[in-house]
Amino acid sequence: MPRIRLRPGRRARGTARTLPRPRAGFTLIEIVMAMSILLIVMLTLVTMTGRTVHLSTTAEREQAAIQLVTDRTDQIRTDPNYAGLDSTYVGTETSFATLQGFQRVTTVQNVTSSGQNYKKFTVRVTGPGLAQAVSRTVTVASP
Repeated sequence: MPRIRLRPGRRARGTARTLPRPRAGFTLIEIVMAMSILLIVMLTLVTMTGRTVHLSTTAEREQAAIQLVTDRTDQIRTDPNYAGLDSTYVGTETSFATLQGFQRVTTVQNVTSSGQNYKKFTVRVTGPGLAQAVSRTVTVASP
């Protein structure tokens, strides 16, 4: 008997059996699942990128504040004019070209101990984006 070739999805005469159709494409459930996974991955990447940018900006500002404090304490330590340190460095500065909103405050406390005079300078920098003020203290002895 000759064999009859049937197309998928067609039934041979006199039989109840149909040939299975080959799958073409994706089902709706597969597409929804793939889109859900992609959405989760994309949201994670966006969140992590935002946090990284925030941390980088905060670290950059903190480093700038530390540099302002260090510059001032180095100037105080290397100035040979002990008598004029108070008038030269004590005060508040707010004009920093690249650091808008930053403020550097330098204060002095005169200390006498065992007949020796000391000046204790505290430099404090505050500004936007800093979690807390950056402060350093340096003590300078009279010559």
